[in-house]
Amino acid sequence: MNINELKEYWLSEENAAHISGWDFSHIDGRFISGEDRLPWDLTEVIKRYLRSSHRLLDIDTGGGEYLLSLGHPHELTSAAEGFPPNVELCRERLGSLGIDIREMTDYSAMPFPDGYFDIITNRHGKYDAEELFRVLRPGGIFVTQQVGENNDRELVEFLLPHAEKRFPGHSLAPELDNFRNAGFRILESGEAYRPVSFTDTGALVWFAHIIEWEFCGFSVEKCFDRLIAAEHVIQQKGCISGNIHRFMIAAQKPFPASTGNDQ
Repeated sequence: MNINELKEYWLSEENAAHISGWDFSHIDGRFISGEDRLPWDLTEVIKRYLRSSHRLLDIDTGGGEYLLSLGHPHELTSAAEGFPPNVELCRERLGSLGIDIREMTDYSAMPFPDGYFDIITNRHGKYDAEELFRVLRPGGIFVTQQVGENNDRELVEFLLPHAEKRFPGHSLAPELDNFRNAGFRILESGEAYRPVSFTDTGALVWFAHIIEWEFCGFSVEKCFDRLIAAEHVIQQKGCISGNIHRFMIAAQKPFPASTGNDQ
């Protein structure tokens, strides 16, 4: 394609950059994620602690896709979501199954009573450690996989030179301190970087528009010269690459010392 055709193609990808829930199927075959090459499996971590009798909450559930994959009894399952289109999607998709759906944007004032949940899960969402401590029962567990501060930095800086980090300091060591200070004990944790690559610049345009909190200010018009440079990299190397940054924490609210059940 010539430059004008490329620009038209990229603009069409930018216009198509809308998702329902957390569905990246639009760029299947043009995008290789490092998500499936992490040194832990989040589902396996969760299922080490999750029992069929537990009351479960999933925070920032998106469209509920991951929550449903856990196969937990619906009558013991709750989901919290703050993005309005996803809230409506969850009400249709999850509410019809008997799952308790709550709209939540204030993570420091969760709409649940003290000591209500046995386990809370959170995949790439926000949280407040002290508030999690409040709504978990003694012995209750929080399991999260988080997107770290350096996620996609090579790609962000390629398209948006000198862009500042949006979530500086969001990495494993500071968050472990955060949970310990809130009263939790750490059961397990991990941190990893894995390669991510795009074999098509249009897929990168779509991705950058969707992940707007990382690629802040990105547009085809604004970043056209950098997209031309990205196209040259792909033509020469077959792809343009960066790294994802992930960390995982499983933390427990201790039992009261007098019970002798804190193991």
